[in-house]
Amino acid sequence: MHTPDSPPHRPPGPRPTSGAPPRAGGDGPNGAGDGSLGADAVLLGFVRALRAAGLEASSERVHAFLRAVAVLRPGARADVYWAGRATLCGGHDDLARYERVFTAYFGSPGEPPARAVRSAPPPRLRLVARQASAVPGAPGEDEPHGPPAVTLASSAEVLRHRDVADLDPAERAQLRRLLAAFALRGQSRRSARRRPARRGRVDPRRTVRELLRRGGEPARLRRHARVEQPRRVVLLVDVSGSMAPYADALLRFAHAAVRGGRTEVFTIGTRLTRATRELSHRDPDLAMAALAAAVPDWRGGTRLGELLREFLNRWGQRGMARGAVVVLLSDGWERGDPELLGAQMRRLHALAHQVIWANPRKARPGYAPLAAGMAAALPSVDAFVEGHSLAALERLAAVVRGAADGRVPVKGAEGA
Repeated sequence: MHTPDSPPHRPPGPRPTSGAPPRAGGDGPNGAGDGSLGADAVLLGFVRALRAAGLEASSERVHAFLRAVAVLRPGARADVYWAGRATLCGGHDDLARYERVFTAYFGSPGEPPARAVRSAPPPRLRLVARQASAVPGAPGEDEPHGPPAVTLASSAEVLRHRDVADLDPAERAQLRRLLAAFALRGQSRRSARRRPARRGRVDPRRTVRELLRRGGEPARLRRHARVEQPRRVVLLVDVSGSMAPYADALLRFAHAAVRGGRTEVFTIGTRLTRATRELSHRDPDLAMAALAAAVPDWRGGTRLGELLREFLNRWGQRGMARGAVVVLLSDGWERGDPELLGAQMRRLHALAHQVIWANPRKARPGYAPLAAGMAAALPSVDAFVEGHSLAALERLAAVVRGAADGRVPVKGAEGA
């Protein structure tokens, strides 16, 4: 019987070639459809985590990954590891991201699983990540009489959709490992700088220099194109008392964003604190400790309008918010004047390229943005998204980078 803890450095052995390869999930208790859909959901959740970490996995690469896993052993962690590394990674920079996400999602490749799954012959294990326990058979029975009912979703896939406020300490630790692999990249924009390119406008200077170097003989035209750079991302994270269940996860999300590139982070509560320097520590725990010492208004009240005005006067108007993607992570509870918040949001919207509001309360059944602060801010919001779970933060990252599959209706119309 194969086990899903084979080390990735050991090359897979020969595979039987007779018959059509099964799908990644194998046969479920009621046929092939149930199991394959469940296991494919686990694999696609893994792909979404990779995309959130900054790995550009196209639909063609994802299709090749699913086919490779189906041909190999879907229950063997080593086979899933090598199938994804060979099909989803497009360059050297992707390898480090892939290693981090795979370890956070499925556990260390050398780590033993919680329990192996026993299946009827021919042996074909389903994809079972660590901490996903299988249902044992009755005592005294060596083999089940029929196809076993296997666990089709990994703990990480289930965790992706859980509300952060409802997690236990073990689940929070796993969530932190997944958040550490995040990457936040703003939408691309063309800068004034140009670089040599095969296509684009003719570069007269380089073309003339080439002609002079050849002594006036005909030469190939030299061309250049504008350099594309990601837009700056500004995160305004609410650390007031009403956001206490979500503050740790959102700030660790901000820590991963700061490590990834051009991102500025501010905390808002009763004071405005610039936290980019504290979150620049490589170690997430050290960054959170430094942030705890620097932020004096944890679990306090909320003065969104006044603090947003302070941000715009001190940093935003001078260039930090100009052309940037500004993300507010808050539940929208405003202790001050809602009209002031509405006026400052209009200022921010005029400066920024895009204004996004992520509200953890939005995912609750029957939610409507009826709070005075939230209602005043929504007309100046381009995208209104959820922020309560890992899957919601992955979608937020997709909206920030301008991915078509992550776009949300503008002006906060959704959920109103």
